[in-house]
Amino acid sequence: MKQPALFIPHGGGPCFFMDPADPQHPHSDAMWQPMQDYLAGLIADLPERPRAILLVSGHWETPGFTVHDGTRPPLLFDYFGFPPHTYQLRWDAPGAPALADRAAELLEQAGFPTARESERGWDHGVFIPMKVALPDADIPVAQLSLRRDLDPAAHIAAGRALAPLRDEGVLIVGSGMSFHNLRVRGAMATAPSLEWDDALRDAVTDPDPARRAARVAAWDHLPHARFAHPREEHLLPLMVALGAGGEDAAICAHRSTVLGWTVSGYRFG
Repeated sequence: MKQPALFIPHGGGPCFFMDPADPQHPHSDAMWQPMQDYLAGLIADLPERPRAILLVSGHWETPGFTVHDGTRPPLLFDYFGFPPHTYQLRWDAPGAPALADRAAELLEQAGFPTARESERGWDHGVFIPMKVALPDADIPVAQLSLRRDLDPAAHIAAGRALAPLRDEGVLIVGSGMSFHNLRVRGAMATAPSLEWDDALRDAVTDPDPARRAARVAAWDHLPHARFAHPREEHLLPLMVALGAGGEDAAICAHRSTVLGWTVSGYRFG
């Protein structure tokens, strides 16, 4: 059965695995609970269990697209200043080398030279949300990098190239944040982040697929775009998911507020 394509928020650092009694870290607050609940229900909400997952994280950029074809990637603890126990987390899902090869084949057929990588660990844009969504770590995962030029049209086109995977039982997941400006929070962020999120949601859920892609590719023309994303690496996974969604309807599958930011997730198909 055909799988959807998703864009999910991955939270902040190890936010879902903090000690609630720790007063030193704002990530301990229950504000993250709605997002955690959404992620925990991801697999159950699918039409059937995927045979594999292809995940694009906002925390891996390479000069051109790169697929991770390792068989058992370690974890890359690429967050800083958190309690010691958050650097001992485990998530031991197997890699998916065959899926990585298939993804590279599709990208190359579409004109995107694609490199391979087998040694890098899974960054927290992979293992933090997936540890919530898939605690048993029992579905193989392959990771795809962002292209370092962060060209939105290229990432949408890459998603389109990868769309056939959905008919092959593969869940395509873009993992980022719809709002990602770590310099602002609280009351300073509330109104502009909500206005930005409203405009982004209107573009992403446009019922006309061609217009949807054009509007999202021009994301930096939306209200408060650069306030929401001083640099857009956390938005680019949405472009890949949108491209993979093709002509399927898009819905806003999650919306919550953390640190004054309005944060959303989307489902295509």
